[in-house]
Amino acid sequence: MKKDLLYYIPAGQYGKEGVLSLLAQHPEIKFVSLIGIDLGGNDTDERIPIELFRKNYEDFFAGKAVQTDGSSVVFGNIATLNDARVDMIADSSVNWYVDYNYEHLDKNDLPVGTLRIPAFLIHNNELIDSRSILKRSCDYVAGRIKELLNSNKLKGMSHVPVDQIQDIAFTTGTELEFWVRTPSENETVQHLSTSQRLQEQYWQKMRGNVRTAMEETISELEARGLKVEMGHKEVGGIKPKVDDEGHIVDVCEQLELDWRFTTNPLQACDNELEVRIMVREIFRKNGLDVSFKAKPIQGVAGSGKHTHLGIIAKLKNGKSINLMVPEDTEKEYLSPLGYGFVMGILKNYEVINPFVTSTTDAFNRLKPGFEAPICIVTSLGLTPKFPSRNRTILIGLIRDIGNPKATRFELRAPNPFTNAYIAVAALYLAALEGIEYAVESGKTGQELLAELSKKASEEYEYLKKGREYRCEKNIFDDFTQEERDAIFGKPPATVWENVKIMKENAEKVKALLSGNSFTKPIIDSFIQTILFRWKNELIDRIIPYTESIVRGYKKLKCEDLLDEKRWEEINVLRRELAKDTVNSKCICSRLKDALETGDYDTASELQIEMMKKTEVLNDLYYVYKLNILD
Repeated sequence: MKKDLLYYIPAGQYGKEGVLSLLAQHPEIKFVSLIGIDLGGNDTDERIPIELFRKNYEDFFAGKAVQTDGSSVVFGNIATLNDARVDMIADSSVNWYVDYNYEHLDKNDLPVGTLRIPAFLIHNNELIDSRSILKRSCDYVAGRIKELLNSNKLKGMSHVPVDQIQDIAFTTGTELEFWVRTPSENETVQHLSTSQRLQEQYWQKMRGNVRTAMEETISELEARGLKVEMGHKEVGGIKPKVDDEGHIVDVCEQLELDWRFTTNPLQACDNELEVRIMVREIFRKNGLDVSFKAKPIQGVAGSGKHTHLGIIAKLKNGKSINLMVPEDTEKEYLSPLGYGFVMGILKNYEVINPFVTSTTDAFNRLKPGFEAPICIVTSLGLTPKFPSRNRTILIGLIRDIGNPKATRFELRAPNPFTNAYIAVAALYLAALEGIEYAVESGKTGQELLAELSKKASEEYEYLKKGREYRCEKNIFDDFTQEERDAIFGKPPATVWENVKIMKENAEKVKALLSGNSFTKPIIDSFIQTILFRWKNELIDRIIPYTESIVRGYKKLKCEDLLDEKRWEEINVLRRELAKDTVNSKCICSRLKDALETGDYDTASELQIEMMKKTEVLNDLYYVYKLNILD
């Protein structure tokens, strides 16, 4: 980081002439890139000469300056091969960041910079991108909440000066977990799993190039106006080694970065994108490989992207008030609006889930025993007076009696590659439905709490019979899988199951369609996109990888009958997974056939069977190999 470089242009601080004057003072910034986000969460990136940007400044905000090929980004059934034009419009409502290439220096030995400008994408005069979906959603939700507050129907919120409200804003923030390793590292799952169980890495001191990379990343982010709160080790990983020259080698660690939330959800999601870019570039510069996969190593902790959500009212006097905070924070958990917020998300999560968990990798993370949620349930704390946190639930209340502004909900299901723009939009829209119920029903906070805390046998007006939505116990340890499924609903295990459940709950999709934030074509396009990826990733990556694992398990020199018996058991599984015969096909072959023919019900069942038996095979071979001494 160099003090004489320009790292970002804050939103709203410069007009046209100010921006152009600022860029003229920094000739090292030689390119501009408009950053649009497609439905898959991918960001566009190009290099437009800065002179062209200066010359056509106005056109960049009118969609006349830049076009892209819509068939090369993810807008299935919208931007097609025969109708692929997509126009890009620069967004001046958020910060613009500068991306420096430290491997390409100009004549003044300064790194060449690219000004990254977030943008909206338009196809046939309609906004279709992830950023525009989020903006429309929040604009609509804010307007509806103002209407509801002005209706004077909401009880238990006399502490909110409704007549003084100027605007509604959304406190939104994400945090990132990721794995970092040296490229040559190939540590065993057993060592990593043991270290995790013993909690040897959590909050331990970072050393060597890992420490350097983390400190450099924090400095770069601070320079860009992101207020980093902490960077630390997470639960996964092992202790690195030191070579004869004192260099850190064989790094395999899990890290986390947290930064301050914003009241502009678009800015919050843009910030996360910038963090990911900085982490990759700076850790790579320090000789380290970074993975943002949800479950990069099976059997070891995966990486999440906990997403924080809240609503505040901005008052005419410049102050703000948290709309989730109750009148008496020692007697009540939430305001009626706060209860409605979480009730709306829980009731409609079946149709939100595909936007949060959309890949096989994401589902691999959501399993018992790894601090990742598996049930649609919330936790508020044991008592209002003594806030607690339950880390085994889907979405939990975070509150501090001494700091009411900190009251918010944390969704624990997202992973680093969840499309935050679309997921956050869906969450706020679903929350709105619950808020509308809380207001229009005229119920008090205590009445809403009773409904949220209902037993499965009870039925209320909004939350129906057959499910429980609140739990203060350990979801993993205090219930069997059968009990969890019966009380909280059976969770999906594959992308297809997730989509199927969404289709079975078509009436809940209405919550996402309100305000025309999402449209049916956009939802259909997103679903087509994740199914296409699920199918082809299985065919081209996951099945071949499974077959290679199976082939890699060779018979060793057996020393006794026990070794022979264990190998026979292993070989039966190997053949069942990956060996066709004259009379039957193996699981991998049947899975490919089902995917190719569009029999997704069968394919989903076979995927689950393949993954379970591969896991058993791995465990059996480990025991078999360990017992052979020669």
